[in-house]
Amino acid sequence: MAAPMTPAARPEDYEAALNAALADVPELARLLEIDPYLKPYAVDFQRRYKQFSQILKNIGENEGGIDKFSRGYESFGVHRCADGGLYCKEWAPGAEGVFLTGDFNGWNPFSYPYKKLDYGKWELYIPPKQNKSVLVPHGSKLKVVITSKSGEILYRISPWAKYVVREGDNVNYDWIHWDPEHSYEFKHSRPKKPRSLRIYESHVGISSHEGKVASYKHFTCNVLPRIKGLGYNCIQLMAIMEHAYYASFGYQITSFFAASSRYGTPEELQELVDTAHSMGIIVLLDVVHSHASKNSADGLNMFDGTDSCYFHSGPRGTHDLWDSRLFAYSSWEILRFLLSNIRWWLEEYRFDGFRFDGVTSMLYHHHGVGFSGDYSEYFGLQVDEDALTYLMLANHLVHTLCPDSITIAEDVSGMPALCSPISQGGGGFDYRLAMAIPDKWIQLLKEFKDEDWNMGDIVYTLTNRRYLEKCIAYAESHDQALVGDKSLAFWLMDAEMYTNMSVLTPFTPVIDRGIQLHKMIRLITHGLGGEGYLNFMGNEFGHPEWLDFPRKGNNESYHYARRQFHLTDDDLLRYKFLNNFDRDMNRLEERYGWLAAPQAYVSEKHEGNKIIAFERAGLLFIFNFHPSKSYTDYRVGTALPGKFKIVLDSDAAEYGGHQRLDHSTDFFSEAFEHNGRPYSLLVYIPSRVALILQNVDLPN
Repeated sequence: MAAPMTPAARPEDYEAALNAALADVPELARLLEIDPYLKPYAVDFQRRYKQFSQILKNIGENEGGIDKFSRGYESFGVHRCADGGLYCKEWAPGAEGVFLTGDFNGWNPFSYPYKKLDYGKWELYIPPKQNKSVLVPHGSKLKVVITSKSGEILYRISPWAKYVVREGDNVNYDWIHWDPEHSYEFKHSRPKKPRSLRIYESHVGISSHEGKVASYKHFTCNVLPRIKGLGYNCIQLMAIMEHAYYASFGYQITSFFAASSRYGTPEELQELVDTAHSMGIIVLLDVVHSHASKNSADGLNMFDGTDSCYFHSGPRGTHDLWDSRLFAYSSWEILRFLLSNIRWWLEEYRFDGFRFDGVTSMLYHHHGVGFSGDYSEYFGLQVDEDALTYLMLANHLVHTLCPDSITIAEDVSGMPALCSPISQGGGGFDYRLAMAIPDKWIQLLKEFKDEDWNMGDIVYTLTNRRYLEKCIAYAESHDQALVGDKSLAFWLMDAEMYTNMSVLTPFTPVIDRGIQLHKMIRLITHGLGGEGYLNFMGNEFGHPEWLDFPRKGNNESYHYARRQFHLTDDDLLRYKFLNNFDRDMNRLEERYGWLAAPQAYVSEKHEGNKIIAFERAGLLFIFNFHPSKSYTDYRVGTALPGKFKIVLDSDAAEYGGHQRLDHSTDFFSEAFEHNGRPYSLLVYIPSRVALILQNVDLPN
């Protein structure tokens, strides 16, 4: 455990250490003002910031700055020169020899040797043909041949390969030299950074209702218009970086610079991003720098014949739980590789930022065991400060290259200051995922009767976030949809979703409860849980099945690796009601901007009545979670005088509700203090209903 700096031992030493930290970290004083409990750890922030600054300075002195350093893909790999020749470069410090082979030389392994340079680098120049045409044409297959110090001959894919494919029944991927005569020309500029972030988490491969791997083209033509229509302004694309095992959900990367060929060509991915931009939608990449596939034939593992090329050697280089390899973040060339990878996706494909996967695993040597919330758990020897420094460098690079870009950390530990500016000693992320929220909803549905739900517990989970560190709230993501778990719709309605979702049949108690709670859970998460909102594709309309990729255990079936969007288009099915509610919830947020507003003021969390009420962005949110009790003239506190109208009502007919509220009703607040608010109004609140009221006397 960390030994925090305290004034108890020697006050003069404490003051000196604190002042030194404040002098070294430009805005540390602001961080300590926001959270005084971090004062004992000021020296930790000082050390982290100094390590970040020193590496940045070293990059400047040795590489000409991070701008140049992060362009590794311009020289490493295989590149066509102006004269028609090829320039090839690799980093293989453990190799005895390096060669290039492929279709172009009849797969002779040793006819094109690389020249050894300093620091484990190797280079090769291949002159053009006599007619000045390139010797290695676009679309031809290549391999790097490594002779190891133990005498092995190893055939490898370049870590910088831009395109790899798996043909037929081949187990391994082939490296395809991707050098088209004409590259894709982007037609649309990046949209401005949205005021509020409403994210549609997406997987291209499962985006069709057919039992197959869907394409970039399919997603562009069929899914993007749906996302736009639903009111989302951001897409988070999963499983884009090439991964050999489809069922890994994209989390076992083999080729970091290659967009997955199973969905189409690089140009088709570029078109997808460009088309999203034309709709005003920004696109984030799910980037996996937390670990890598153990594959060696078509991955980074054992690239130069050693276990320490891109990764830590020995046990530290292996993640036992994930069965994958772990990067050595302090290595100069690995920093070049990973930072260049970040830049590649920003510039080559015009992504607008990243959701960093597995950040908790990166941050700690123990990779993220249980956290009690004690601050000492976030500091000291258990923290992998090399990995943290890399994340600071990555955030610095992203926001320097594209000031409007967005980075999100998948961190379950809640490390303080991870989403604070680097100048404060923080990690530099814009948002973190509020990962406790979906766990809470699943727990409530699994373990408690509706009448036993604890309103205070729900509010605490939705509001328990660090001040001025922004969170992405979500009721469920892809994690909850995976086989072995259940989506919220499945927890609520289960098998009845297959038989009782027709509008031609009366509501059953299960379907009625499921549809009403599905809407309420989403709205309270959206309104109270964070500064951004996320939904996994299909879950907005209560997709009726879990997600299971083709694998040996299911006879390689695609039946559950798909999204049945046609269900919400069927006017005779009730899925449309959930879809309509999701759409109007997002559109209302676009109008009022509650995600960008300060955290809500919760005026009521009544356990007996099962009522939660809060105000945010000038709106009054009211939830009645009671399964059977409706309330006439229920008094709700507000900060505002004047007339209120209903602007969203989960009980409306278009949302599959029971139409118990009259939207023409005016509600007037009076100067009657209630629940700590200076005004209050009387409202009819039916059971299992969520309402949003707007003060119409305010400018809209």
